[in-house]
This record gives sequence, C-alpha cells and structure tokens, in this order.
Amino acid sequence: MNKRVSEESREHPFVRRPNRTLLGLALPVLFSLVAEPLTGLADTAFVARLSGSEPVAALGVGTVAFSSIFWAFTFLGIGTQTEVAQAVGGGHHERAVKVVSLAAAMATGIGVILMLAALPVLSPIAALLGGEGAVNDLACQYMYYRLLGAPAVLVTLACFGALRGVQDMRTPLFVAVGINLVNVLLDWWLIFGAGPVAPMGVAGAAIASTASQWIGAIWTLAVVKKRLGLTMDIRGAGVARLMKIGGDLFVRTGSLLVFLALCTRVANKAGADEGAAYQAIRQFFLFSALFLDAFAISGQSLVGYFLGAGDRALARRVARSVCLWSLATGVVLCGAMLLGEAGVAWLLVPPSAMAVFGPAWLVVSLSQPVGALSFATDGIHWGTGDFRYLRNAMLAASLMAGGAVMYLEAVRPEHLLVYVWLTTALWTSVRAAFGLVRVWPGVGRAPLRADA
Repeated sequence: MNKRVSEESREHPFVRRPNRTLLGLALPVLFSLVAEPLTGLADTAFVARLSGSEPVAALGVGTVAFSSIFWAFTFLGIGTQTEVAQAVGGGHHERAVKVVSLAAAMATGIGVILMLAALPVLSPIAALLGGEGAVNDLACQYMYYRLLGAPAVLVTLACFGALRGVQDMRTPLFVAVGINLVNVLLDWWLIFGAGPVAPMGVAGAAIASTASQWIGAIWTLAVVKKRLGLTMDIRGAGVARLMKIGGDLFVRTGSLLVFLALCTRVANKAGADEGAAYQAIRQFFLFSALFLDAFAISGQSLVGYFLGAGDRALARRVARSVCLWSLATGVVLCGAMLLGEAGVAWLLVPPSAMAVFGPAWLVVSLSQPVGALSFATDGIHWGTGDFRYLRNAMLAASLMAGGAVMYLEAVRPEHLLVYVWLTTALWTSVRAAFGLVRVWPGVGRAPLRADA
C-alpha cells in the first residue's frame, strides 16, 4: 500500500465524522435526484392546459420513449463515478482526468449517433408505445426536439459521475436545480408563446428541455475542467473497461426493466381496478427509491475512494454505515407509508380500486427496509467495481421472481395484486441477500472481503 495515499485516506472526514460525512454527501444527491421528477410534473401541468387530451398523451409517449432510449447508457455516469473515485483515492489524478475525458467523448459520440439513428424512426417508436393519429404526430414533434439534446444529456450524465467520483455532490445539485428552473421558465414561454414567440405546444416543452440540457452540459464541463481537468490524450483511460461496465449494466438494467414490465402487464390484465392501484403504488415505489439511491451513490464514491487508496478496512466501514443508514431510512419510509395510506389513496386511487389498493400497499410498506438494503449494497458494489457480480445477482433475482409473476398470470389467484407485490418483495430480498453476503462474509472474489 502506498504510504502517502494511506495517510491521506486516514485524514478523510469520514474517519472522524462518518455519519455527518455520509449525510453531507447524501442530502445534495437526494435533492438533485428529486429535481427531475418535479420538473416532469411541471411539464405535465403546463401541457395539460392545452386543449384536448392528445398533448398530454403525446408527452407521456415521448418521455417514456426518451427515457427508454437512454437507460442503456447509465454506465457513463455509474462507471465514470467508480473509475474516478478509485483513481483519486489511489492518487492517480492523471488517470482520473483521462477517464472523465474519455467518458465525455464517448457521451458526445453516442449522443450524436442516437440522434441520427432515431430521427427517421420516430413514428414507429411512438406507435409501438400506443401513439396513434394526432398523439403520434405530437409525440414525434416532442421526440424530435428532445433528441437534439441527446449529446448534452449524456455529457451531463458523465460529468455528474466524475464530480460525484471526487465527492463533489453539490455541483450536480446546483446544475440539476438550475437547469430545471430554466426548463420550467422556458416551458411557460415556449408552450403558450409570449411576445415574438408563437405558441409551440408540446414541441415547446421539448425545446425547453433540450435548451436547459445544453446549458447543463456546458456548465458541468466547465466545472469538471476546473476541478479535475480535461485532455485530448485518453490513452490508458480504459476504453475496454468502460465498455465492459456498460455491457454488465446493460444486462442488469434490462433484466430489471423486463421484470417490472411483467409486473405491470399482470396487474393491468387482472382488471382496470388492479391496474390503477398498481400504478398508484408503483409511482410511490419509484419515488421512495430516490431516498435510497442517495445513500447508494454516496456510498459508491466513498467505497471507491478508500478502495483506490488500498484501505479496505475503511471501505468496509463505509459499507456498514451505508447499510445502517439505508435500513433506518427504509424503516422510516415504512412508517410514513403506513401512516399516509389514506392520503395517497385519496390522491391517486379511483374509488373503485380502493379495495385492492389497501392490502397491496401494506405489503409494499412492510418491504421497504429490505428494499433499502438492496439499494445500499448496489451502491457499495458499484464503488468496488463489482459490476459483473451485480449483473448476475440481478439476473438471478429477476429470473426467480419473473417466473413467479408468470405463474401468477397463469393461475390468477384471488388478491392477485398482493401476490404481485409479494413477488416484488422477493425480488428485492434476493438482491439484498446477494449484496450482503458479498461483503459479510465475502463470498467468491469479493473486493471487500476482510481477509482478501
């Protein structure tokens, strides 16, 4: 172990104030994650004021398509964060600069390719997602203008990963809040028109998002250049490694999305009431994940830093803190959900679906602590670079739980929605179990194994 680097790791604030340091990192991450869905709500609220239901439906088709296109490239953020954290922890600043420069270049190239490849097939994409007639036309307008910002979206993702890799969680927060405020202001101006600008409707919402994303990309690149540096010489940055991370995350995320799609299909096929109740619960399920992602992302940076410094003991200490804080957050979320059931039901659930909503909501509430551990261990193993193991764990959990969901579809038991969410709880439990045993005791070639 490099003595200088080891001494630097022992002077890290986490050593003296672990809880304060972890919370200080996690809170800005949380607020930056919350900013985007809030802007999505603002977009919907503005578009909903246009005449007819077609604009809102088109916005829904466009946003789902846009999100689906970009999920495959999350490795640009996650992989960059891990590689930069480990490089900085090991005192290899030049490598960190090369990694972020490579990620930014790849993000730009992939963004341009996506833009050129998707533009000719926008109508079929919209049709695949149920867009017909006027909805299809409006969705194509929305996707066209959003795709013009594809390189900016991916560059910002890569830069966020680099900044979080050096434990700068505040800049991504400032950028997220800033660009989303710009988005909201431009929404009002471009959707409805003002002064010399004619009303653009759904296309205006897309242009507002694209303009704000380009502002965010330029902003984050400037900060990264000042904080880390950028270079044209990316030799030794690890193109093959970053692509391998991308492959593992592609398979992992793909299996996750397939499992969730199966659950959605089974719930919707059970009837309109089950579908409505499932959608209401799913929205809260996804929102609660933001709280848990905040600890996972923070833990990823700290674990990567200490492991890069060769200080496995401190990395394991981070893992323990992340798990405890995530578990406590899961317990709080469980209590909040149990207490808030009536309010959520009143706000999101049609009266006819109340009977199927309550029992399923109870299952999801009680499963929050276990779900929290699945998020925590994901972040820990992202930090170690153990992406292959996470891929295999997700595949195992999704195959097991996915098979159970397909069985439910075949037999259609009474209280089917309860069983769907029990299966989802099984899915998260399997992932949590795989994640925990990789650290304690440390099965296989575990990077954090105490005696490794």
